Amino acid sequence: MVGTDKLTTVVSTKGQVILPSAIRKAREWKAGTRLTVEETSEGVLLKPAPAFAATRPKEVFGILAYRGKPKTLEEIDASVLAEARRRHDRD
Repeated sequence: MVGTDKLTTVVSTKGQVILPSAIRKAREWKAGTRLTVEETSEGVLLKPAPAFAATRPKEVFGILAYRGKPKTLEEIDASVLAEARRRHDRD
């Protein structure tokens, strides 16, 4: 990742901050990446925003009918990741 040298940036009159290129490249944050901003005791924390809002099973259970063999959580995770990559590559 980025070295231990401290990087600095400036807040613009519009409240915008440019993240140094080394940070963006290390995190693979491209233009349009959505970030959450959290205030912490040590400063401000930026993290990639989740792609989907958190839901509970009872909120979505039964929405999609599936009649095949049940999938494992690992199979579901792999399928979701593959589709996200396919959609990202399409852009």
